[in-house]
Amino acid sequence: MKKYFSVFAVILLIFFGKAQNTFALKLSNAAISLTRNKVTYDPAYFVIKYPNGDVPADKGVCTDVVIRAYRKLGIDLQKEVHEDMAKNFSKYPKTWGLKQPDTNIDHRRVPNLRVFFAKFGKSKSTETRPELYVPGDIVTWMLPGNLTHIGIVVNKKSADGKRYLIVHNIGKGQVMEDCLFKFKITGHYQYQK
Repeated sequence: MKKYFSVFAVILLIFFGKAQNTFALKLSNAAISLTRNKVTYDPAYFVIKYPNGDVPADKGVCTDVVIRAYRKLGIDLQKEVHEDMAKNFSKYPKTWGLKQPDTNIDHRRVPNLRVFFAKFGKSKSTETRPELYVPGDIVTWMLPGNLTHIGIVVNKKSADGKRYLIVHNIGKGQVMEDCLFKFKITGHYQYQK
């Protein structure tokens, strides 16, 4: 009986591992597809519909890359983050002085996404070892001036072949770049609903 249970456990691990790999590849491809759209970096506060709200398609920030990539796979981070913040508001940062959740902006803030991904996804190592970062992973950084940043690891390699590239928006629109270790990594996650 024990032998059969072990075989079954291995089969389950393979199946779920492949499901995660398939999802990760789809997320990577969704992120890459975003780089074809011209987007101006615009951190302005926008009033947007809920759920499935988005800022104007030609505008966005780093978080909008992540939100749009997941939305292409049918996952609405605006709704997911809001629902958790409504139930667990005290667990989220109070950096902005809010007294209650705001469906227009909460999902567009890196610190909130970090809390959400750590809670509902898998937190991974933040060591600076390229082999730890695989397509579909979400990475957060601290930029100079204590600015938070987020991007998606995609299935394209750097020119030297040593690490995967990142799709993000750091001011030049939604782009794919070799910047994984350019800034201090503050979070590394895998999230699949």
